[in-house]
Amino acid sequence: MIDLYTAPTPNGWKASIMLEEIGLAYNVHPIRLEKREQKLEWFQKINPNGRIPAIVDRSEDGFAVFESGAILMYLAEKTGKLLPLDRKGRSRVIQWLMFQMSAVGPMQGQAGVFLRYAPERIPYATLRYQRETRRLYEILDAQLASHDYLAGDYSVADVATYPWVQMHDWVDVTTADLPNLQRWLGAVGERPAVVRGMAVPGRAAEGDGDERIKRAQSILV
Repeated sequence: MIDLYTAPTPNGWKASIMLEEIGLAYNVHPIRLEKREQKLEWFQKINPNGRIPAIVDRSEDGFAVFESGAILMYLAEKTGKLLPLDRKGRSRVIQWLMFQMSAVGPMQGQAGVFLRYAPERIPYATLRYQRETRRLYEILDAQLASHDYLAGDYSVADVATYPWVQMHDWVDVTTADLPNLQRWLGAVGERPAVVRGMAVPGRAAEGDGDERIKRAQSILV
């Protein structure tokens, strides 16, 4: 059984989509970011960086994994799904996974911060990150011109990238003139596991907050 600590963000959706795709049983423990539950001491025992998502694998003596990319790789290796076994195929998937982790996520995340949350509007910073996000989208579009999915077959690279790109409107970056990326967004977004995974954090967050924290803490005792 996997315990998933998450919230409805692109990185949080990666983990729940992956768990739905591979079919492992899991419990969801929503973390309320607005209440800074991710910075509580009990949670930082799972993720020292105090961010979501994180998982605890009860079947492996409570082994904890943090960082969304590391979670995807751990679950892929645990189940033998969505990550090729051959060296070159595996490398291709990991390259595109790292592209999301090092480029798409950070650049789009900064675009969102400066556009939506910065107390002071800084046009240069906003435009700089929007342009960089768009450039990264163009790289994805070029790759998808000759591949159904980012590394050929559907993989953890797609699981990692979709939750970010599907939020392109949030950062005011268009994909309308990127037909390959649009096609990919439609194909991935229609997968039943993706639909279920995208709904998980929000649906699970309906429980009582204090009771959820008590249940989560009890797992670590």
